[in-house]
Amino acid sequence: MDEAKIKTRRVVFSIPDFSSFFTSFELPQMTKEELPQAVRYEAHRCVPLPLAEVTLDWQVIEGGVSDQKKEKLKILLVAVPNEVINQYRKIAEMTKLELLALEAEVFGLVRSLVGERKETILLVDIGAQSTTCSIIEKRILKMSYSFDMSGNELTEVIAKGLGVDYKEAEALKEKYGISSPSSLDATLPPPAPASEVREILLPLVDVILKEIEKISQNFYLTEGKNIQKIIMAGASSFLPGLKEYFQSYFKKEIEIGNPFSNIFCPPILEQTLKEMSSAYAIAVGMAFRGLE
Repeated sequence: MDEAKIKTRRVVFSIPDFSSFFTSFELPQMTKEELPQAVRYEAHRCVPLPLAEVTLDWQVIEGGVSDQKKEKLKILLVAVPNEVINQYRKIAEMTKLELLALEAEVFGLVRSLVGERKETILLVDIGAQSTTCSIIEKRILKMSYSFDMSGNELTEVIAKGLGVDYKEAEALKEKYGISSPSSLDATLPPPAPASEVREILLPLVDVILKEIEKISQNFYLTEGKNIQKIIMAGASSFLPGLKEYFQSYFKKEIEIGNPFSNIFCPPILEQTLKEMSSAYAIAVGMAFRGLE
C-alpha cells in the first residue's frame, strides 16, 4: 500500500477457494423465517467439519421463498473454517486496515469477468496452489470445485524434468508453455527446451482438461444444460499455447478474462493492463465489492 500510494484503509479480503467448502442442495418450499434453520440442519449433513468450527454463508440460487409456491428451493452453501477467518482478521488488525468483508475468491472472479452476461459460463482459475472450476449462469454461481493442480506444480515439474532451479523453470514455462511446433518459426528447428517443456507440461494440462470435462458433464446431467463459453483466469492462463489447446479440445469459445475491460484507464496503460489482466481478476472483483 505504501509503494502504490494507496490512501484508503478500507479493504475486502479474498479467501482462497482451497480454504472454502462449496456445496448445493435442494429444500422443499418454506417461509423466509423457516429457511435459516433448515439450511443449518442440512449443513450438518454436508459440511465435513463441526459447524461450531466454521462460518456459513448461503444464498437461494433457484426458486423463491413463499407460502404459496410449490417449487423446490436450491441453496448454494459456503463454509469457511473460523481459523482462516480469524487469521485474516488478525492481518487487518496488525496492519490497521478496516475490514469491510471476507469473500471466497470465486465471487470476485464472477464480478470482474462475467459481468452482465447471461450465457452459461465455466470459469477456470489456474492459481498458484490449486485450480478452481466454477459454473456461472446469469451471474449466479451454480457449482464450484477445486483440485490440486496449480501453476506452481507446472513450474516444479519443469524444474525436476530439466534439472534446473525453480526460477529458471518459471522463465521456461512463461516463454514456451505448451506451444506447438507449428506456432514457432517454421524456417528454424524448434528450440530443444520448447519441445521438452511442452512434453513435460502436457500430461498435467490434460489432467486439468479431464477435470473440466467431468464438471461439465456433471452439470449437464443435473441441469440438462451445456457450457457455452469457457473463461480462463489466473497467471497461468497466459501460458503460451494453452488457450489454443483448450480451444482444440473443447471446440468452444475460449476467452482469457480481462477484469479491466470495463474500467477506464489512460491509453498508455492499455497494453500493460492487458498483459497482467487475468492475474488481477480476483483483486479487481474484490475492489468492485467495496464499491457496491
